[in-house]
Amino acid sequence: MKLVSWNVNGYRAILGKGFQKWFEEVDADVIGLQEVKAHKEAVDPKALEYQGYQCFWNAAKKPGYSGTALWTRKEPLSYQQGLGNPKFDDEGRVQILEFKEFYLLNCYFPNSQDERARLPYKLAFCDEILLFCKKAHKEGKNVIVQGDVNIAHQNVDLKNFKANDDSSPGFYKEEREWMTKFLASGMHDVFRERHKDETGLYTWWSYRANARANNAGWRIDYHLLSQGLVDQVKEIDHQRKVFGSDHCPVYVELKS
Repeated sequence: MKLVSWNVNGYRAILGKGFQKWFEEVDADVIGLQEVKAHKEAVDPKALEYQGYQCFWNAAKKPGYSGTALWTRKEPLSYQQGLGNPKFDDEGRVQILEFKEFYLLNCYFPNSQDERARLPYKLAFCDEILLFCKKAHKEGKNVIVQGDVNIAHQNVDLKNFKANDDSSPGFYKEEREWMTKFLASGMHDVFRERHKDETGLYTWWSYRANARANNAGWRIDYHLLSQGLVDQVKEIDHQRKVFGSDHCPVYVELKS
C-alpha cells in the first residue's frame, strides 16, 4: 500500500503545474494534500475526479486558507473530518481514514509564526494529535500521521540550524520538544531512523534567495508510524525532483 503526502500551496495553482500528470504517474493508493486553499465548490469538478479514486475534501471556513484533501482507491472503513474540536476543525487541518490495519491522519499542522505568536495554538493542536494516537494504541489500532507538521525536529533536518536555533517558527524549542515526546509515545520517524545523520534531505524550501537551487531547506513533511507498522515499511522517501510547490511530495510504501 502506497501513501503519498504533499503540501501543494494551493490546489488550483498546482493544477497548472503538471499535478494531474504527477497524480497518475505516482500510482498511490492514497494521496493526501495539505494547504489546498480552496473550498471544493471553487474547484472545477473535473479536476477532482481521478478514475478509481474517492475524493474527500476538507476546506477551512476562511476562503483561500489552509485546508486538506484526500483521494483513496482503497475503500476505507470510515472517514472522519477533523478532530471534533471546532477550534482546529474550522481551519480544515485534519482528515482521518480508517482502514483495517490503521488509521491514516492527513494533517496540516499550524505554523507557530514569528515571535511565537501562534505557538500555544500550535502546541494545543499537536497535543490533540498525540491524544488521538494514544487512544488508538490503547484500542490496539496502529496510526500513520502524514503531512506538513511544520516542525524540523533535529539540527540535521534543516540547512542553517545555527541561524534558526530557537528563533524561527518550526524550530522553536517547544515544538522540537513536543516532537520528541510524540516519538516517545510509540510513534516512529522511520525516514530519519533509516537515514540517521544524513544531511540535505529536505522537503520545504523558501522561495527566497534561490533556496531550492542551493538546497537550503527544511524537513518538515513526514510519515510518522506506530511501532506496529515499522517492520511493514518497504520504502519511505521524498520526491525532491518534483516541483510545483515550495514543498515536495513524501511517500511511504507498506508491504502488502
